[in-house]
Amino acid sequence: MHSNSFNFAISRRTLIKAAGASAVVAAAGLPSRLLAADPIKVAAIYTVPVEQQWVSRIHKAANAAKERGDIEYVYSENTANNDYERVMREYCEAGHKLILGEVFGVEDAARAVAKDYPDVAFLMGSSFKPDAAIPNFSVFDNYIQDASYLSGLVAGAMTKSKNIGMVGGYPIPEVNRLMNAFMAGVKEVAPDTKFQVAFIGSWFDPPKAKETAFAQIDGGADLLYAERFGVSDAAKEKKILAIGNVIDTQADYPDTVVASALWHFESTLDKAIAEVKAGTFKADDYGVYSFMKNGGCSLAPLGTFDSKVPDDIKAKVAEKEKMIKDGSFTVEINDAEPKSS
Repeated sequence: MHSNSFNFAISRRTLIKAAGASAVVAAAGLPSRLLAADPIKVAAIYTVPVEQQWVSRIHKAANAAKERGDIEYVYSENTANNDYERVMREYCEAGHKLILGEVFGVEDAARAVAKDYPDVAFLMGSSFKPDAAIPNFSVFDNYIQDASYLSGLVAGAMTKSKNIGMVGGYPIPEVNRLMNAFMAGVKEVAPDTKFQVAFIGSWFDPPKAKETAFAQIDGGADLLYAERFGVSDAAKEKKILAIGNVIDTQADYPDTVVASALWHFESTLDKAIAEVKAGTFKADDYGVYSFMKNGGCSLAPLGTFDSKVPDDIKAKVAEKEKMIKDGSFTVEINDAEPKSS
């Protein structure tokens, strides 16, 4: 009994010493106030509906962490850019310790909020880099160029007209790098392929994306890169093929979507949760956690197209995937706006 009490006292002293040490570490980041067993209060702010591809992956990862008991999770969707700062401040005032979101249109306002709430960790989708002057503000992006490249290898084998249509939201780095990686994969298999590239100026406008895709089909495309919702609908109606992005929609388009580059946000979020719990969260670029070697992306199973994709291409995809994972092959990160060719 005495022995147990003594061990308990030692344990408490060790914990207190450890807490003191982590508080020193946290001087550059956030104070350590959370015991490992306590779920972190997390809030997410989305500018689009949670079913939109990109946001749906963050939402999925957050719900998985919630089910594990690591976090409490609330969110706001369809938040207008001019309302984003207000919602951020409300969540901070409500005691949330980690704020997730995408600040592509509200960079300055979001970083200003972070400065005002140094005890809150911010993990935000952004085209810009972290700033050491705001130690509690980290950035991420869907660096899934590895999976996009692999989907391009498949597309290069499946296009017969060697004319591919590509419909994106905005020509910003997080879209450009995926399109460029896809195009590189296509060219490796079918070097003479032509590309029609268009941007619809929206993250969520399926009718406009569909209309743009129809124009590309009229222009000779027999395969579409569906960076936005609506593109696969056009492909289905015209009975041509599509390549998906971020999520796997083949179940909805079994005769249309050949392959998809999937984003897995779990690696990114779990790293942030661990840092917040340890009191070591600091300004950092979490983009690397979207890389294939870190489990952040994958090529969806070919499913209904497994027997239709040539065996030599499937073997090439498997070989390149292995090389990407072991570091012997690196997919170029090209953030420049892709152009029609």
